[in-house]
Amino acid sequence: MTHLVFFEKPGCAGNARQRALLEAAGHTLDRRNLLTAHWTRERLLEFLATLPVAQWFNRAAPRVKSGEIVPEQLDAASALALLQAEPLLIRRPLMQRTDDGTRLVGFDTAEVERFVGTAPRSG
Repeated sequence: MTHLVFFEKPGCAGNARQRALLEAAGHTLDRRNLLTAHWTRERLLEFLATLPVAQWFNRAAPRVKSGEIVPEQLDAASALALLQAEPLLIRRPLMQRTDDGTRLVGFDTAEVERFVGTAPRSG
């Protein structure tokens, strides 16, 4: 199975369910705190560059939910500055395969299935 670097928000029930699904499928995780990781512009773009700017954001973040931040109205430079300053805004989890370095943002079940597989390991 695959070893993943898994950037999460500690204590997040959603991230806990996602971890459990990955581990049940036989994957191993190097869990990292998304909120305290050192996010440079370059490091964030390694995960986010292929996505539209609006998809970089955690829709459940208080400032997004309240309408204070409207991701669809931001350009990439402004969005990156916000994400660096307030990592709670980053869509999570961020995952990176250690075998080939590919990355995934968020936990869309179909995308995760293509990324590493989520069928429980039998046996």
